[in-house]
Amino acid sequence: MSSTSLTARPDIEALFKLPLGEFTAARNALAAQLKREGRAAEGSEVKALAKPSASAWVVNQLYWRHRDSFDRLLATGERLRRAHAKDLTGDAARDAVNARREAMAELTRLAELIVLRDGNHSATRDLMRRVTTTLEALSSYASSSGAPIAGRLTDDLQPPGFEAMAGLLPESGKGKGRGQIPMALPHAEPVTRRASNAGAARRDEKDRKKSVAAAKAAVRDAERTLSAARKQAERAAAKAETAANRAKETEAQRAQIEKQLARAWDAAVTAQADATKAVTSANEATKAAESAERALELARQRLHQAT
Repeated sequence: MSSTSLTARPDIEALFKLPLGEFTAARNALAAQLKREGRAAEGSEVKALAKPSASAWVVNQLYWRHRDSFDRLLATGERLRRAHAKDLTGDAARDAVNARREAMAELTRLAELIVLRDGNHSATRDLMRRVTTTLEALSSYASSSGAPIAGRLTDDLQPPGFEAMAGLLPESGKGKGRGQIPMALPHAEPVTRRASNAGAARRDEKDRKKSVAAAKAAVRDAERTLSAARKQAERAAAKAETAANRAKETEAQRAQIEKQLARAWDAAVTAQADATKAVTSANEATKAAESAERALELARQRLHQAT
C-alpha cells in the first residue's frame, strides 16, 4: 500500500526519508505538532500512517537517494508497457526487456551495497526478493493513473495481474484479445520473452560463475599475501627480539663501564690529592734542608774564627 491520502508535503516526505527505526517517533511528534497548531484532522491522518516494512523502506530510500536510477526503471517500465500495447516482438521487445532488467539490476545493487548497509539491515534473500517484487510492480505501473506513490510506500507491492495490466495499457493497445496481450511480468511472459529471459539467465549464470571464479582467485591471492605477511612479521619479530637482547647486553656493559669509570675517577681524585700533599711535603723538606745548610755554614765560620 502507499500513502495516497495525504498531499505530498515536505514534512510528510521527510518521515519516509528517515532511518526506519526513527519513523514512529518522528511520525508521532509531527502528529502532535499538527494538533497543537489546531490541525487535528491532519494530525490524525499523520498518526494513522503505518510504519513502512523493511522492504518498502528500502524502495523508498532508493527513490529518495538515487532518483536518476529510479526514474530510469520507471521509464523502462513505461517503454515495455507501450511495447506490449503495440504487440511488438523481436529486437524491439528484447531491447525493452533488457533495458528494464539492467535498470532493475542497478537498483538491486544499490539496495545491497548502500541502502541496506547504511540502514544496518541484512540483505537476506527474502528481503531482497520483496524489494525486487516491489520494484517490478512500480515499473509495471510506470506513469499510469492510479500508480502507487513512489517514495512513500508503507508495504510491499505486487505486480498487477492480467486484468489490471489490460487496464494499464494505452488506448492503442486495448481491444485485443486477452490472450494477445503480452504481459510485462516474469510469470506471464510471451514465448519470445521467455526465450530472451532464458538466454539472459544463461548469461547471468555464466557471469555468476565468472564472479565466483574471480572471487576464489582473489581469496587465494589474499591467503598467499597473508601467509607472506605472517612470515615477514615472524622474521621481524625475531629480529626485534635479537635487537632487544643485544640492547640489554649493551646496557649492562655500559652500566659496568660507568661503575668502573666512577671508581677510576675516585682513584684519580685521591691520587691527585696525595700528589698535592707530597709536593707540599717535598717543598717543606727542601726549605728545611736549605736552612740546615745555612746553619752549618754559619757554624763553620764561627769555628774558624775561634781557632
